[in-house]
Amino acid sequence: MSGKVYFVGVDVGSGSVRAALVNNKGHVVNQAVREIQTWKPEVNFYQQSSNDIWESCLNVMKEVITNVEPSSIKGIGFDATCSLVALDKNRNPISVNYTNNHEQNIIMWMDHRAQSEAEFINGTKHDILKYVGGKVSLEMEMPKLLWLKKHLIHTWSEYGYFFDLPDFLTWKATGSFTRSLCSLVCKWNYECSTDGQQGWNLSFLKEIGLEDLAENNFEKIGNKVLMPGEKCGGLKKDIAEILGLLPDTPVAASIIDAHAGGLGMIGTDGQDIDKNMSTRLGLICGTSTCHMAVNSDAILVQGIWGPYFSAMVPGMWLNEAGQSASGMLLDYIISSHSAGIDLLKTMSTGNIRSHLRSLLSAMANAAGVSDINFLTRDIHIWPDFHGNRSPLADPTMRGMVSGLSIDSSEINLALIYLAALQALSYGTRHIIDALVTAGYKPFKSLLICGGLAKDPLFIQIQADAVNLPLLKPHEKDSVLVGAAILGACASQYFNNVQDAILNMGGSADVIQPNENLKSYHDKKYKVFLKMFQDQIQYKSIMSD
Repeated sequence: MSGKVYFVGVDVGSGSVRAALVNNKGHVVNQAVREIQTWKPEVNFYQQSSNDIWESCLNVMKEVITNVEPSSIKGIGFDATCSLVALDKNRNPISVNYTNNHEQNIIMWMDHRAQSEAEFINGTKHDILKYVGGKVSLEMEMPKLLWLKKHLIHTWSEYGYFFDLPDFLTWKATGSFTRSLCSLVCKWNYECSTDGQQGWNLSFLKEIGLEDLAENNFEKIGNKVLMPGEKCGGLKKDIAEILGLLPDTPVAASIIDAHAGGLGMIGTDGQDIDKNMSTRLGLICGTSTCHMAVNSDAILVQGIWGPYFSAMVPGMWLNEAGQSASGMLLDYIISSHSAGIDLLKTMSTGNIRSHLRSLLSAMANAAGVSDINFLTRDIHIWPDFHGNRSPLADPTMRGMVSGLSIDSSEINLALIYLAALQALSYGTRHIIDALVTAGYKPFKSLLICGGLAKDPLFIQIQADAVNLPLLKPHEKDSVLVGAAILGACASQYFNNVQDAILNMGGSADVIQPNENLKSYHDKKYKVFLKMFQDQIQYKSIMSD
């Protein structure tokens, strides 16, 4: 493999670490994966270990570069979930819960312990909250930091450094304490405003009781901020020796995992589909789903995060929406149903989904209906079993199912599974409505990547429910491609990020919506909207 040009992309997801060797055309040449551990010490607590994650990163990186000439690796990029990493003053892991188990030093993005802290922050109505749709999410870092300060009073003074997980990885690789603008503006309430202001907002930190984070020029949370893809440093000598790479191999400022997926997809060529980035909505579908929209103008959208300047594509404003549980919801639908419990004894979740698709096709044929979607005419789901991220920005929302019967068969599981797929798709439509109402021009296509993109039924229903063509990249690992694009930028192999996006974006299959289903999905979408209005009304009745 000498004489060739490669970049390494590393992706830390919720359950695994992956690395890919990617060439300068955006093609994944080699890939490796390693599972990582998650602890759930209490309800709504999700914790991980930075030692476990970094060791896994080294292992997968070594695996993908086996038999590759070190000089052909021109750059490295990292992405990860937006989870909070805590280190002590000696830069060692330090506990984030009551047990003093220092190995568990990461509060995961999906951890919901900080609900009251998020409510307190939102109650301040500070002007900076307009950049998170009016409400900070309990999945973000300031509520979690406030929880640590309130609940671990004696430990708080022992914390030395806090990182977003993507920035922790670049620190481990290079020794650089730089932070990525992506993580800070999206998850830390770092100010990068429409009027040019950039930096930590001291008045906000004071108002929420975290002004001590400003000590020593914000040393604990970072004082040197780079755009994703800028070179943050070179690979440390000891890390280079472990990996078998050259010291000082360029490492890029990091990016959040979903944003890496957006970066890897947004330049994809889909036949005659408009390539204007602002006409495309990217869906990164895994445990949760993130919806990424970029625009040349800064557009404030109630209930949707952003606009964030240069958080994904330099020079463009990003709005980020999402669903707190998508893959996680579908897994739960299967594992909580008696028929699903039986199927899990002999099948993997992926095989169960394939089995349910086949069963739904047989059911549609038996019922004499032209499309399986018609099977759920009387079954409707509101999918926020883990709260609503967008556009309601309400973590107290809960799931709803209408149309249940006394039926524990596989047929019943298939119907509920189908209704859940439809509900997630209507959630995408709900987000699109909010973006367009706020000022986005109508979208012309969807882009999709992630684990759920492997489900052809999920993809087709997404296209049908919003009545837009959907592009599925031929390169199945857009998140890893996005991370590699960062490495390419840090190496200065391309002139800029936009050039890297266009050269490494690849091509895609286009899934067209079924126009014959438009009226049906319009009706189900009306029911979908009515369900959340009903839930709010139920809460009002009970609060009286």
